[in-house]
Amino acid sequence: QVQLVESGGGLVQSGGSLRLSCVASRLTFSGSVLAWFRQAPGKERTFVAAIRRSGPSTDYGDSVKGRFTIFRDNAKNTVYLQMNSLKPEDTAVYYCAARYEAGAPSTSVNWYTYWGQGTQVTVSS
Repeated sequence: QVQLVESGGGLVQSGGSLRLSCVASRLTFSGSVLAWFRQAPGKERTFVAAIRRSGPSTDYGDSVKGRFTIFRDNAKNTVYLQMNSLKPEDTAVYYCAARYEAGAPSTSVNWYTYWGQGTQVTVSS
């Protein structure tokens, strides 16, 4: 059974940085699109960033462009989300997602097959 396990969340002050990690097991990692989503209390889960299985192709939500960077290490079966210049509105549970796919990533929650349990990020003002 595929497992995605996120880590790296925590409490940080506004303007600070965090790096989230997501380690996959029993997944054809190198053949998968990987993504990060987030969900704030009382709100829908929304797209943050995604990376295709090969090459530098990435996609970002408008609210995080220029501040967040997604990258992957296929040798470690790990995808990362580097978050800089954090704002209080970035506070949410962050989820890792994956889909075995050769094409471009999607921003849709329903497109992804596998999900992690989430890691809490809290940004104080």
